[in-house]
Amino acid sequence: MKRAFKYRFYPTPDQATQLKQTFGCVRKVYNLALETRDRAWKEERRRIRYSDTSAMLTEWKRQDDLAYLSQVSSVPLQQTLRHLSTAFDRFFAKVSGHPRFKSRKATRQAAEYTRSAFRWRDGALTLAKMTTPLDIRWSRPLPTDSQPTTVTVSLDAAGRWFVSILVEDRPQRPREVATAAGVDFGIRSLVTLSTGEKVSHPGGGRRQAGRLAKAQRELARKKAGSKNQTKARRRVAAVHARIADRRRDVLHKLSTRIVQENQLVVIEDLPVRNLMGNRSLARSIAHAAWAELRRMLEYKCAWYGRTLVVVDRFFPSSRMCSTCARVCDSLPLGVREWTCGGCGTRHDRDHNAAKNLLTVGQTVSACGADVRPQRKHSGRAVGDEAGKPRARAVGVPAPEGRGGCQTANSWKAMVFSTG
Repeated sequence: MKRAFKYRFYPTPDQATQLKQTFGCVRKVYNLALETRDRAWKEERRRIRYSDTSAMLTEWKRQDDLAYLSQVSSVPLQQTLRHLSTAFDRFFAKVSGHPRFKSRKATRQAAEYTRSAFRWRDGALTLAKMTTPLDIRWSRPLPTDSQPTTVTVSLDAAGRWFVSILVEDRPQRPREVATAAGVDFGIRSLVTLSTGEKVSHPGGGRRQAGRLAKAQRELARKKAGSKNQTKARRRVAAVHARIADRRRDVLHKLSTRIVQENQLVVIEDLPVRNLMGNRSLARSIAHAAWAELRRMLEYKCAWYGRTLVVVDRFFPSSRMCSTCARVCDSLPLGVREWTCGGCGTRHDRDHNAAKNLLTVGQTVSACGADVRPQRKHSGRAVGDEAGKPRARAVGVPAPEGRGGCQTANSWKAMVFSTG
């Protein structure tokens, strides 16, 4: 499979100027192509393909006001046209929204180089139009005997330069284990495992929140359009980057540990977008990054040959007793511990939910419930034949309890595996 390895690098002044010019040209070509496609559809009801925009690019370079497009490598310009074509394909397939124009004030600028636009020799990477290789900080080695196929250079809002190198790789799969884990996402604790272990959120949250508030107050006092405002905006972006880096580091370490230690991982299909509408919990949910943790678990299970079961969001994992399967009528979010009215067992809310998720996952894995079509809200494709996870929606028998109307196969679970 193809894997991307991301590194930080420090360009020379000439390289930085060349790359920033490339970013501007990529943005200009993308916006010109998007405007042309929109106008052709509105005025003539005619669709323009990638081949048409590629021919237009040649004509644009011949115009006096767009002659600067010839001063950068043509490969990133062609790649941005391919990305636009892909965005329209996803739009017509109703997978994503209509493509939007790129802004020079965007938090991230990037350009993509294919094999013909860079030179890889003795571990040194040199981009087109440059005479010296990039000064890359090799924080981890690339796979042995790997040859990059695509290189993406990016600049974030904090002024940090990154290069992402795409190579062919075959991750070494660990031996199979007999353990399984139910993982309940939470707000007070980042996750709670079925073993009872609770993983807390990244430390320093209040300290970073104070730094962010101070930096934002300083930004609000600056004169609009001034250099001081630009510097203050860079300081705000640096604090945001520090928070995001710390969160990403915790999620990577946690997801890798969970996948390597368990053959079966069971999580819940939480409607994160809907939950973000709760003004009281939106900040905490965003800080927890449940969607990102789920994404990491999906592709890492595919890498290491594990199975990921995603239980339907309507499964009452918190309200159902993990001892007698009795479902209580209601359980407010503020109730962290409760006693089952049927068997009298005292439950920790999150631990009980994790144990119920594990039970459902093991049932699906062992018994193989009825296979159902995947729900529409899942949207995106989750795998292909290159070893990525394939998903199938599986019926989960509902327990008998006080819920009354629950019947067999009331809920569904999606099973992610490498087949």
